[in-house]
Amino acid sequence: MRGNMRVSVLFGVVLLAVFPIACGGSKGTSAKSSAANGAAAPAAADATAAQVAKEMRGSVSCPAKIATAARAPGAPVADIVGIRPGLTYDEAANLVLCDNPMLVIEADTSGGFQINTFGQKIRPGFSAKFAEARVEKTSRQILQEMQEANFARGSNSVVPYMKAGEVQYGVGAVGTPGQERVTHVAREEWFEEGKNPTVANVEQALITKYGPPTVARDDGGFRYLRWAYDPSGRRIDDGSPLLDQCAGPAGPSDSINVSTDCGVVVSARIFGLPSNAGLAKSMQVGAVDQADAFRAIKSTEDILRQQDEVRKAKELSDAAKIAVKPKM
Repeated sequence: MRGNMRVSVLFGVVLLAVFPIACGGSKGTSAKSSAANGAAAPAAADATAAQVAKEMRGSVSCPAKIATAARAPGAPVADIVGIRPGLTYDEAANLVLCDNPMLVIEADTSGGFQINTFGQKIRPGFSAKFAEARVEKTSRQILQEMQEANFARGSNSVVPYMKAGEVQYGVGAVGTPGQERVTHVAREEWFEEGKNPTVANVEQALITKYGPPTVARDDGGFRYLRWAYDPSGRRIDDGSPLLDQCAGPAGPSDSINVSTDCGVVVSARIFGLPSNAGLAKSMQVGAVDQADAFRAIKSTEDILRQQDEVRKAKELSDAAKIAVKPKM
């Protein structure tokens, strides 16, 4: 089977009131929150970011327990902080929350991969970012913030979407309802001010984990690296016609292609500080197994189609038994 599919890793998200996934609690139970039985606990009018994180995360067991089998020995390294293609949705979410106590999960409402779900609701992935303080604002304050935002857009001011010391994730998944598995993951980290590593040290840390890169270049203000493999796990070297085709996401907002011609692809960007390009301001790293993702997408759509055909056949059978005959 060969094929190509355009997919998006742009995560449209809605903030969840509680941690919505089954992770091990502190005593081996599912993750719990003040709204475990349905009704969310009343939120305080104002709350610090730490309080908001505590409310939303519930009880999270760390380190996360992973039941999915490890990748085959000798297979290309394909994980970002332990999160890799093939993990269950819940395993990935638990790993993300264990990365930093300020991270909260946001459900993906963008639709994920463009497949026909035949009316069924699947979890196409999630994003995670640092919790923000909750502040009750007057209408005057809201109006002032809107005016300031409009002014910033009109003057082309650069408004940082993250702060130093913060981390964010984008995780894609596909599968039948309740059986979704990770297809791709991307992580972005902005280093703490005054503790910035050198760009060279960040690059060396990446090479230590993933091996010699297939591509390494300076590209428009950042250092870009890529590790690309074909579906059998063979490294794609310079000069191969697959080199340009087999790319993957580095940041959580990157778009990607999936194809049966490509296997594991890991991509990274290292951004330097404006005041000193040799010091790293931030890093993005992403991983995808293109061939596995393509097969998972096709398999999911086939199963959902079959289930829909069974549903329609049953409705026809039931209708033949109970439907009233039309008057002629």
